[in-house]
Amino acid sequence: MNIRISQYSPIGIFDSGIGGLTVAKAVMDALPNEDIIYFGDSARVPYGIKSQETVRNYSNQIARFLLFRGVKMIIIACNTASAAAHDSVQALAGDIPVINVIESGTKAALRSGKKEIGVIGTLATIGSGAYEKALKEADQSLTVKSKACPLLVPLAEEGWLDNEVTRQTIEIYLEPFKSNGVEALILGCTHYPLFKQVIQDYFNDKKLELIDSAESVAESAKKRLAKLHLLNTAFSKGTLTCYVSDRPQRFNELAEQFLGREPESVHVESLRDFEDDFGGKMFKVAETAE
Repeated sequence: MNIRISQYSPIGIFDSGIGGLTVAKAVMDALPNEDIIYFGDSARVPYGIKSQETVRNYSNQIARFLLFRGVKMIIIACNTASAAAHDSVQALAGDIPVINVIESGTKAALRSGKKEIGVIGTLATIGSGAYEKALKEADQSLTVKSKACPLLVPLAEEGWLDNEVTRQTIEIYLEPFKSNGVEALILGCTHYPLFKQVIQDYFNDKKLELIDSAESVAESAKKRLAKLHLLNTAFSKGTLTCYVSDRPQRFNELAEQFLGREPESVHVESLRDFEDDFGGKMFKVAETAE
């Protein structure tokens, strides 16, 4: 199935819910001229309690939706979907590049040169061992210590980013990292960048490097698009169009704290028209403008 794209085509970003807006914000900061289409699967969140096959099916539906809107790149902003569905989404996308937060966060950690690396994430992400596997495959000499921090997601969505409850929760979760020699800490959930300052204050150690997967994936996107001559060269500021599968009101309420501003538009999309595999045909780039 042929798709015509150019440097003016939008970037597609998806997540199981609202957390991926931290990735959208990082991409907007790094690539201010780019138009972005964001999909949050609010009707089926969370992905972490579902099987890998189900997560792949959901991710493929969203990918088809984004591809039919002519995106020039897909960013998987969900850690669970990154671990379960990257390969299937890339197979579906064909020539169109697909990047994900786990791959980008891992590369950033490796570039740091640190040998003692900590990873925090949801129960599903930590349970999958995706970060540890990727890091150890790249460098067997690394020591990787992981910790699930599930309460940080509801705290972020409640807007409790820096109060006594939040600080005590972070202290309980991260206390083991204070004494085990961790030199870099990967924020392995799209909600966690909202707590960067509180985490940094807790460690009070300038030597500890925080690896923000949102910033890392934005930098990866910039490099990949530049290599493909697909960076938007327009002088106008890019737009952000958001789609959700349910409850746009709740999305609007939370989006401002993740983005730092209200989204321009939010639409509901059921994805019913994107359930099949279109005969297994991959998407091909029909035309790319230099």
